Amino acid sequence: MKTVFTYFWHFLVVLLAFAVVAVGVGVWQGADFYYGDSVTAYSVGDEGPHVFQRGDQWVVQTLRGHRDGGFWVEERRHALTETFPLEVTFPLDNSRFAVRASAEFAAPPTRTQDGQPIVAISDIEGNYKAFRDFLINAKVIDTNLNWIFGKGHLVLVGDFVDRGPSVTQVLWFIYRLEQSAKQQGGQVHYILGNHEIKNLQGNFEAAHGIYTNVAAILGRHQAELFGHVAFLGRWLSSKNTVEVINGILFVHGGLHPKLAELPYTLDDLNQIVRAQYRQRWYPRRNAGDEDLLLSPRTGPSWYRGYFKEDLTQRQVVNTLAKFDATAVVVGHTLNSRVKALFDNKVFAIDVKHPWDYRVGLLPRRSEGMWLHGDNAWRVLQDGSRVKL
Repeated sequence: MKTVFTYFWHFLVVLLAFAVVAVGVGVWQGADFYYGDSVTAYSVGDEGPHVFQRGDQWVVQTLRGHRDGGFWVEERRHALTETFPLEVTFPLDNSRFAVRASAEFAAPPTRTQDGQPIVAISDIEGNYKAFRDFLINAKVIDTNLNWIFGKGHLVLVGDFVDRGPSVTQVLWFIYRLEQSAKQQGGQVHYILGNHEIKNLQGNFEAAHGIYTNVAAILGRHQAELFGHVAFLGRWLSSKNTVEVINGILFVHGGLHPKLAELPYTLDDLNQIVRAQYRQRWYPRRNAGDEDLLLSPRTGPSWYRGYFKEDLTQRQVVNTLAKFDATAVVVGHTLNSRVKALFDNKVFAIDVKHPWDYRVGLLPRRSEGMWLHGDNAWRVLQDGSRVKL
């Protein structure tokens, strides 16, 4: 009996050792361990608003009700040229914020130079609370969501949609931030990531399950939520893929070194990619140089070469020089913290932000970046800064 107990004890020790190694490898590879989503994450009551063009009007639709009493769609209509009020609800803390929507969808400039400070953050992935709280702590907005960053720049480096259940809140919040910043002389720059482009193409494979239910109750296909007649879809499709702000280039994925050899300008990059926001890429016979910008391997919203390829310092410098930039800030590829690479020519800012509705075994903490002049800092979740 003692021998059996000894063997069993040894088996448990070995099993525990394997489990510890497996967890360690998982953490090192970026795995998450969580208990599942709160049921509130799937609450569609008060979800919205979702705004669609119907003829010569905007139709504002907000979901009301609950599972026990049934759902319905509250609907209001406005002229296409009208500026109209919206209210957005965040179920987790039952907070609300107001937006005034106006159908102005002009493409932003690709280059800005004014010497003002920059705060950059990426890959929020549908987590409104994490995004809101970071901006409050970083002194970009106050607790009433009003802009307090003066003439500064807030740069959103893509992938603010998908995965999380608060995409509607995140997008209307960005829309509000644009207006609030402009009133104070500041600017919000929303650079599209590969997941924004996926949504514009009707690819919702990474979307949270709540949006399948939302589309069904609205009587629409999920792809229509950001389609041609959707207000938010039209707004998103006006955004840039790459911008240079105060000499720093911002792009979600990165710039392939071959771009240094091609005749494209910064405006060309944005125009070519924007024209294909709604067209899913596929390999084509006799494809031209434009495919370098559209491919989900080499395109600026998808490229991972700063982390996955054997790039040289010279290649990085040459590509930046091509677009008259001194450094590049990217998201897309996950890192444990905001990092400087290639002798401070590449800044990687994609980190694991906290989930709105999910509790995990390992803590997640937001980070962003502060840039001013020739200096760069990590911005931690509490708003404090660490020099890079």
